[in-house]
Amino acid sequence: MSAAEGQARFPFASRLSLEPLIAYWQARAQAANPGIARLAQGVLAQVADTAGCRGNLGGVQALDECPDVVDTLMTAVFPPATTATTISGAIAPFQRQSFYHTARFAEVLLGKDRTIKQPLNVDLATLEAQLTRMAYLLILVREYGAEAPETGSFIFTVPDYQIGLYRHYGLSLDSTFVQVRLVGQKPVLTPEQVQLLLHNRHRLDLWHELLPPEHFALEGFNLLQLVDVTTQEILSELKYDLLERDVLQASDRLEQIQEKLRVLFSRPALQVGIAAYDERKKAFVDFGRKINHSFLIKQLQSQQLEGEFRLLYERLLIERRPLVLENVATAPNLPEGLRQQILGMGIHSAILALLPYGPDTVGLLELGSPNPDTLDEFDLELVNQFVPLFAVAVKRNAEDLETRIQAVIKEKFTAIHPTMEWRFNDAARRLLARQDDGDRTAEMEPIVFEDVYPLHGSCDIRGSSMARNEAVQGDLIEHLTLANRVLKKASDFQQLPILDELKFYVTKNLRRLRQGIISGDEVSIYDSLRTEVEPLFEYLAQNTPELRATIAAYWQQIDPRLGILYHRRREFEESVTRLNDTISAYLDEEEVKAQQMFPHYFQRMKTDGVEHNIYVGGSLVQDKPFDLVFLKNLRLWQLLVMVEITRRTNALKAELPMPLDTTQLILIHSQPLSIRFRQDERQFDVDGAYNIRYEIIKKRIDKAVVLATGERLTQPGKLALVYTQPRDAAEYIEYIDYLQDRKLLEPGMEELELDELQGVKGLLALRVTVKL
Repeated sequence: MSAAEGQARFPFASRLSLEPLIAYWQARAQAANPGIARLAQGVLAQVADTAGCRGNLGGVQALDECPDVVDTLMTAVFPPATTATTISGAIAPFQRQSFYHTARFAEVLLGKDRTIKQPLNVDLATLEAQLTRMAYLLILVREYGAEAPETGSFIFTVPDYQIGLYRHYGLSLDSTFVQVRLVGQKPVLTPEQVQLLLHNRHRLDLWHELLPPEHFALEGFNLLQLVDVTTQEILSELKYDLLERDVLQASDRLEQIQEKLRVLFSRPALQVGIAAYDERKKAFVDFGRKINHSFLIKQLQSQQLEGEFRLLYERLLIERRPLVLENVATAPNLPEGLRQQILGMGIHSAILALLPYGPDTVGLLELGSPNPDTLDEFDLELVNQFVPLFAVAVKRNAEDLETRIQAVIKEKFTAIHPTMEWRFNDAARRLLARQDDGDRTAEMEPIVFEDVYPLHGSCDIRGSSMARNEAVQGDLIEHLTLANRVLKKASDFQQLPILDELKFYVTKNLRRLRQGIISGDEVSIYDSLRTEVEPLFEYLAQNTPELRATIAAYWQQIDPRLGILYHRRREFEESVTRLNDTISAYLDEEEVKAQQMFPHYFQRMKTDGVEHNIYVGGSLVQDKPFDLVFLKNLRLWQLLVMVEITRRTNALKAELPMPLDTTQLILIHSQPLSIRFRQDERQFDVDGAYNIRYEIIKKRIDKAVVLATGERLTQPGKLALVYTQPRDAAEYIEYIDYLQDRKLLEPGMEELELDELQGVKGLLALRVTVKL
């Protein structure tokens, strides 16, 4: 607010006068309409007999001496037929004291001394500044011929003591009966200055400078007209409130919204409740710390009441219109238990409305009153206007909460498997609720799934370490041989001692590499070639033209991106990649089908080969019963998948740049265990000392050998199944018999004992040959 707006007083001389109204009647004394002419003549005759209503009247009290004349004069602007319903009043020019008004105007806006009450939404300084601007615009139009701008009405919020709330009124001010009187010399304004003022209506300092108020006086009276705009204003406020972020998160904000709905319905005891609905869970949920400000659903603490409410909710979904309970005690089709529950909360009249968002339902809006028959069908017109606003607010709040939950999950966890996501969401939601309730030390609760059954399988590339070493050794020998060829030829043209030293270094490493490669050879040899040998080649190529062809042949064999000779290793890595991609793609494809059998946790890891872990059990899924038949189904599925992987990798071998074999292994574990999410490592591990043995076996069985023979358990073209108890194998023996009957496995089966592994002994195995 500017300094001028801070003034608490109206700056112009203001004089109450009825002369403009008397002039109005005088102009109609000779009207063509005889009825109007006779009326005007009668009014003027009454005025002529009463001198007290003429000229400058001073204060409004002067008119108390001639009320009958004032009543007669005011029929021009206060039609008798409307005085009982309109909210109208007359004041001295731009003042705040009324000398004539309707009963509703006095009830809504006037204090005991007939002064207009201070509105709740406008302070005195702002009100005086607004009146000053309106007076200035009147002067600019009347005295300077400016085009009258649209001033519109402004909103007055005033208390309604009858209902103990407040109402909004649009106030318009009519200056038809206000005359502008010049005091002294009229200030001169250019057309440019007129436009400057019109474009700076809020800069009262500029108006005071160009049009000093002491040069003008205002005589006559203003007419005030009030229109109740409470409904439009409240709906507009609700729109802006409900579009704000977190508006439904804080209880004080909902109190403000509830207060506005009380004003909208003119019911000071109205109670508002909101319940958020999750379409995925098919249940009402807490979307945030306090969004479920429900006075109904929060009280449903028995299965019977929940069942009765579910029937009521289904009825709402079918009818797709709000349910009106004008009198809860006598409302038809209301389950008796729910009726008593609602009455017990002090609610005797209610409206329940779904909150639709597109094709979905995102919540339920509850309106309740302690008085029967106070909410009825006629209120639905209002309810339908703001229900979409609440639906948008609930939907937005749910999306914001989901964003916050995902942020917690990304911070606290790694990528979450879809089967388990519901558990992490619940934990994140509870963490946010504790933090929002003020617990700044709150930590994420442990994520543990109990009584789950594990399945483990691995497809290993047989001899991958040896094959890689041989590839590295071959590339190093070829690389050194090429370098040695350049050095020998260089000696024919250059007699440099460094050439002899480098030839010695290269020859020595070639001799040693042909006997085998050891750890560190690859790094040290390539480092020497890069830092000592190849810089010399650049010098020789520039200064010895005869060597350029030989050096160019050397560089043609070097990989330009890696800077090394990369023939055999490329073949090895391409072969490993193709095998891994083939296995992974097939596993992923089949895993989609397996998830449809029963949701479960699936994890796949690529190394030199592909491992997978599966955990299945009732605790992993939400609202879906688990039966051991699903476990048996997954075990047979895993066996079929491993058989097919054996067949596919065998068929792929002939297409690989470096032929590689794979071996397949399944670990059988029939006892359920618990898995816990380790936040420090961002992964799942088995939980408890007893279950640790399973992890130890899983990590070591790929090196298992058959007892007393030294033969590796896993063999190309075969499938090995490791177990600890004979009873664990019985189920799989039936599956093997079934697959042999389907011609997927060769006849026969080996039952083997395994050598003791570090920390593990007593392991047994079945081994079968896959029909390739």
